[in-house]
Amino acid sequence: MALAARPFNANHAPFVDVSTDDPLARALQPPPDESPDQRALREQMQREASRISMEIDEDIQESRKAFERRKRAIKILLLGQAESGKSTTLKNFQLAFSPQHFRSEKLAWRTIIQLNLIRSIKQLLEILQLEWQEQDATKPAATTTNGATKPSSRPSSPPSTLSPATAVRFSTGTHTPTTLNDAHRRIRVRLLPLLAIENELTHKLFPSLVYRPPIKEVCVRAGSGWKGLLSQFTGESNAAAQKSKRVGSGDLVDNPTTVLAACKDDIIALWEDPVVRGILRKRGVRLMDMPGFFLNDVSRIATLHYEPTDDDIVRARLRTLGVEEHRFTMESGAYPGSEWYIYDVGGSRSMRPHWIPFFDDVQAIIFLAPLAFNLMLEEDPKVNRLEDSISLWRDVCGNQLLAKTTLILFLNKMDILQATLASGIRVQKYVPSYGDQPNDVTHVVKYFRDKFRGYHKRLSPKSRPFYVHETSVIDTHATSIILVGVREGILRAHLQSVNVI
Repeated sequence: MALAARPFNANHAPFVDVSTDDPLARALQPPPDESPDQRALREQMQREASRISMEIDEDIQESRKAFERRKRAIKILLLGQAESGKSTTLKNFQLAFSPQHFRSEKLAWRTIIQLNLIRSIKQLLEILQLEWQEQDATKPAATTTNGATKPSSRPSSPPSTLSPATAVRFSTGTHTPTTLNDAHRRIRVRLLPLLAIENELTHKLFPSLVYRPPIKEVCVRAGSGWKGLLSQFTGESNAAAQKSKRVGSGDLVDNPTTVLAACKDDIIALWEDPVVRGILRKRGVRLMDMPGFFLNDVSRIATLHYEPTDDDIVRARLRTLGVEEHRFTMESGAYPGSEWYIYDVGGSRSMRPHWIPFFDDVQAIIFLAPLAFNLMLEEDPKVNRLEDSISLWRDVCGNQLLAKTTLILFLNKMDILQATLASGIRVQKYVPSYGDQPNDVTHVVKYFRDKFRGYHKRLSPKSRPFYVHETSVIDTHATSIILVGVREGILRAHLQSVNVI
């Protein structure tokens, strides 16, 4: 009867045994002498703790969903030696399947393209400097009867009466000079400010890189946020250019856009001069075969309102130090919205040990092997580039971690191979095993394709298809057609591996 006499709320209230020895229950009980203000503060702290707990739960759920998405995503590893075309292939992927994201980064690439152009000018001036030194060393010195040296009787070049824009056209008439003259020296002096800009911009934009020994190309460290930095710099340069058009102004002294525009005529004249071209041929230098070459596009790039084209961005050379992960969503194709991760790793010998952690988590490897049979590695001039590629291919094919990974071979730089063979360079000189086979593109490509195929068949831990494509990844149209087939093949294999098809 005593229970029936209790109030309704008391009969249904949760029972708490205050005499329990549970320390948690005692800790959760409010103090017996708690004031209204203390109670309000305690309840506020409980609400805040509850909110934080819910946020942590939501973060855990989001992390779990992101992990599941990443697990379902397609992951590709780009492998190959330095300058094999890995970063260019990545840009082709982005252009073909995620064009909006690709074009959103145009502002950052403009400065890279300008630095590429300045690097080519720097290489050209260095070659001319060597030529001047050799000319001065071999120049005969005539002597008088008393032993004094007198100037050479060779007539000097007549002073130019043309304006600065046209005076830089050194070679006139039908006779082509065989040596450099004072006009070449004057144009070199006018182009020297570009070298100062290149050095200043490199240290300003990428201060974390210390070049010892100096690196001959534009470099960035993976994960440095260089695109955002370059976009900001380019925007500031554009704003400064709108305020003043004078090259000599303090705000524009380090603006490559303005200085390149001022030097445009000199650059074109130097590059198109027959004497300079003859010196390059004599020394066996082919600047047009080097990555990041834009000297044939000076009239378009060296302007105040230059905007990079898709082809410009693809051709731009930027060396990556470290491993960069690129995530993008397919905007077209059979499975739009699918997530892809592409890992671009450095190809120099010092970077190759960093490849291994990515081997057990990729569905496909695109291996780029440039058919540069007559070139040597930059880090080891005694090693042939093509032999190094074949050695790397053997290691990749025989790696147990990659037994289930799809291997796709790109025999890259077909354009350079065609130019090399057309110039008369014979494969047999650098690859004795080639023998006396015809020295044409068809037979050379077949020989090396069969070589790579043989290692793939013999060294693979288990039988797998051999995929090979002949590419020139700076050709965006042809490469996009190849990548469509590559994408569909990778996606089909991935769906089969997760039992979707």
